[in-house]
Amino acid sequence: MSKASTTFVWNGTDRSGNKRAGEIVASSIIEARNLLRRQGVSASTVKKQKKPLFGGDPKITAADISVITRQIATMLGAGVSLLQTLEMIGDGHSKPKMRRLLKEIANEVKAGGMLSNALRKHPIYFDDLYCDLVKTGEQSGALELIFDRVATYKEKAEALKSKIKKAMFYPVAVLVVAFIVTTILLIFVVPQFEEIFAGFGAELPAFTQLVLGISRFMQDYGLYFIAAMIAFGFMFGKAHRKSQKLRDTVDAKLLKVPVVGEILKKASIARYTRTLATTFASGVPLIQGLESAAGAAGNAIYRDAILYVRKEVSSGMPMNTAMRATNVFPDMVNQMVAIGEESGAVDDMLSKVASIFEAEVDDMVDGLTSLLEPMIMAVLGVVIGGLIVAMYLPIFQMGNVV
Repeated sequence: MSKASTTFVWNGTDRSGNKRAGEIVASSIIEARNLLRRQGVSASTVKKQKKPLFGGDPKITAADISVITRQIATMLGAGVSLLQTLEMIGDGHSKPKMRRLLKEIANEVKAGGMLSNALRKHPIYFDDLYCDLVKTGEQSGALELIFDRVATYKEKAEALKSKIKKAMFYPVAVLVVAFIVTTILLIFVVPQFEEIFAGFGAELPAFTQLVLGISRFMQDYGLYFIAAMIAFGFMFGKAHRKSQKLRDTVDAKLLKVPVVGEILKKASIARYTRTLATTFASGVPLIQGLESAAGAAGNAIYRDAILYVRKEVSSGMPMNTAMRATNVFPDMVNQMVAIGEESGAVDDMLSKVASIFEAEVDDMVDGLTSLLEPMIMAVLGVVIGGLIVAMYLPIFQMGNVV
């Protein structure tokens, strides 16, 4: 794995003796000086670029990579050379990090390197699948076509990811707001009523006593409770990143959640078929394509199933038979793959399956959002309304006595 790249600022003179200054991306000062020397620059000073105190460069996102991939595909299709394409997109990009990334890649290509090798030096932004497809395009002389397919693949993948986030974000955001509002009521509002109730001289209703008990707990231990929840969330997140076993367990549990689990299943199948369709159509060997598809599935259950399919296919079993044996793919998917294998149009069939499941995910996310809105409002109404009723119940009872 290559060392992390750093941006250096430099001052020096070119071959003509003219003073020059600029930025260069390298893994060390020594490498930066060597790169400048190759460019005919005698550097007098080279130092790390200072990071701003606040903010800083916006990060390069997967959506940014998707956009530049489409730009490269479009410009190559218009007859612009690869080097000009990289330089033009880099010069016009709004993010400094992306400008530096594209400049570094362009310099590699200008020096005679392969584009796929230049991309492999930045695995954070360009995964193995991306680089393998580009390498296939370079070898076949169809880089323009490959970039068009990669761009379509990345766009579909980003759209699918956006839909999944949409399905998860809305209920979580509303529940967080509900928790905050309820906590504020319990800590600041309910105690005001408790002072009023102290002068009643009568036993309070059981429901009111329960709410007052929860309020006292939140006043005494609320900060500890919230701190414990934050600490648990942080530790769980850290463990989730480090432990493959925990991630696999969470993936398996998520598939069993009503509605959400069905969305995740369809999304995994869509990713699998879209990835395999793209690699197959681009000339990547099926075994290698299945390995890439396993990594792109996004769920441990489907990853393991695809790796099983890869193992069986490499030993001579038809892909549809191996898929059927995993018991995780719907019959429709297995049948379409079987038809594709018989007709010699596997990539076309996989692409159709991907489109079907992407549409189903879209419809299910919209349906889930529509279903959750009234349910969440009902939950909020019960929680907030319950607190209000609990506080006014003693007052109502006093009115009945009078």
